[in-house]
Amino acid sequence: MSLLGAGKGIPGWEVDVIRGEMFSTGFGFVVDYLAEILKSLRSHDFSDRYKKYFSLSEEISTRDRDGINKTFSGLMKILYPQGDATESEIEDLLRAAIEGRKRVKDQLLRIDSTYPEVRFAYEGKDGQEKLVRTLEEDEYPNQYHRRLPIEGQTQTAEATSKDTSPAATASEASPVPLLATPKVTAAPEAVLKEQHLVFQENQRGVSFDALFGPYLAGAKRIVITDPYMRMFHQVRNLMDLMETISKFKGPDEEVAVHAVTVEDEFNGDRQSENLQKIADACQSVGIQFTWAYDTSGTKHDRDITTDHGWKIVLSRGLDVFQRFELNDAFNFANRLQQHRQCKEFNVTFVQMNPEGVKR
Repeated sequence: MSLLGAGKGIPGWEVDVIRGEMFSTGFGFVVDYLAEILKSLRSHDFSDRYKKYFSLSEEISTRDRDGINKTFSGLMKILYPQGDATESEIEDLLRAAIEGRKRVKDQLLRIDSTYPEVRFAYEGKDGQEKLVRTLEEDEYPNQYHRRLPIEGQTQTAEATSKDTSPAATASEASPVPLLATPKVTAAPEAVLKEQHLVFQENQRGVSFDALFGPYLAGAKRIVITDPYMRMFHQVRNLMDLMETISKFKGPDEEVAVHAVTVEDEFNGDRQSENLQKIADACQSVGIQFTWAYDTSGTKHDRDITTDHGWKIVLSRGLDVFQRFELNDAFNFANRLQQHRQCKEFNVTFVQMNPEGVKR
C-alpha cells in the first residue's frame, strides 16, 4: 500500500522492463484508480471484524495484539473491502495475522532470551482454544526453538534438545487438525489406527512410503480411485505409489492393483500409453496392475481401498505435491518425495469390515 498510496516507490532496477505482452487484453483497474481506493481505505479500521466470532488469548500482550489487529485489518481491506467475509474466511485471515506476529516474536526470543514466551492462540464461539504454530516450527522443532544463551550462562543440553514436535506437544495442540501438522516418518512396525491427517501448504517431509506404506502392507488387492490421473505428473504420482507397494510387499507376494480414473478428453491416447507402461513395468516386480476409465460422469471420490480392511480417503487424490523440475536428475525433489513441497491436503484412514462397511 505504501507503493501506491503514499508515493514511496521501490528501486527502479527491481522493476522489470514493461513489454507488450504484459498488457491485458481484457478489462482491468487503472493503477491510479486502484491507488485511490487503497488510499481511501487507510482511514477505515477493520481490526474488530473478527471479534464477532473469535477472541485472542489473554496471554497475548497489548503490543502483540496491536500487531495482529493491524495485519488482520490490512488483509481484510485488501481481500474483503466490502466486509462480507464468512466466518471461515475471517478465521483464515486471523490465523495468518497471528502467525505473522508469532514469527516476529519468535525471532525476538532467539535474540534476547529474557523475553517471556507467548502462547499465540485464539478461541471460537464455542470457547475451544486453537493454537497457532508455524510450518517450520513443526518441521524443524529442535532448531526452531533454539535460543541464544543469557550472558554468563551456557545453554544446557536439555534446553537445546527439547522435543517440541507435534507429537510431544499434543496435549497443547488444538483439536482442529490444521493446527497440528503431522510429521510423517516411515515405520513399518507402527500400530495402524484410524486417523485424520491434515497437511499444510508448502509442507515438506511427506512421502507415500511413510504415509501409505504401512496401511498397504499385506494387502493382496488394492483399488485406487482418482478421476484426475491424466497429466504426466499425475500418472507419475501413480507410479510412485506402485514403488511404495513394491517396497511393502514380500519378495514372493503377488499384489493386484486396479486403478479407476477418467479419460483425458484431449490426450486420452497418451494417458492410456502411460498407464500401459506402468502395467508393463509392474509385471517384473510382482504387481498385476490394471486400469479402467469411468464413463458414468459421476465419479468424484478419491480413495485407496484394500482387501484387508483399510480405506484411505484422499482429499486431492495422489496429486499432493507442488510443481518441481521433473527433468533435473540432480534435484533432490525429483529423486525423493520428502524434499518436495506439498499442496494443502488431508487424508483419512478408515477401517472397514469385509463387507466394505466402517467398523
